Amino acid sequence: MQVDERRQQLLELGVDLFASHSFAELSMAQIAREAGISKPLLYHYFPSKRDYFLATLGEGVQQLAQRIEPAPGAPPLEALSHGVGAFLEWVDERDLAYRKLLASAGEVPEVKALIDEVRDRTSDRIVDGLGYADDPPPKVRAAARAWLWFMDGAILDWLEHRDLSRDELQDFLLGALGGALVAAGAAEALNTSDQ
Repeated sequence: MQVDERRQQLLELGVDLFASHSFAELSMAQIAREAGISKPLLYHYFPSKRDYFLATLGEGVQQLAQRIEPAPGAPPLEALSHGVGAFLEWVDERDLAYRKLLASAGEVPEVKALIDEVRDRTSDRIVDGLGYADDPPPKVRAAARAWLWFMDGAILDWLEHRDLSRDELQDFLLGALGGALVAAGAAEALNTSDQ
């Protein structure tokens, strides 16, 4: 098997393994057994379990980014609605993996850094879409960032209880962002950003 093919195969296996196990629950020996290869060969591709986990996570982040990307030229609120809907669909397909990812943020500092980076980029896109690209008011910036933390909490509740439909959760999350932006004094930007 070609080097690139083997590496891609190992990354795909990693997606499955880390979807059902947290970082701490797996060893390189277990991963090698699951892959049907020797442990030294696994180390040839990934020098450590952390490297393997981060490469797997990076692959997943790229796939998610492609999935939530809105149509070119979509109005900001339409783009946000699309992104939230696509993200919820992704989470729904990977319920356990999403929970394990958030749990791993406490175990692997690089995971926390990656999640923080994604949150920062996402909040910047929200703020830019509202027309505050250069120097957003502190309350608007804080509302967008805080909403992303709120979103994780609401999603975890939804995954635990499953007493809301995905569409209801999406509407709830978008309404919560709207409420946070109104409280931040950005009601006018919220109304004009979709025109």
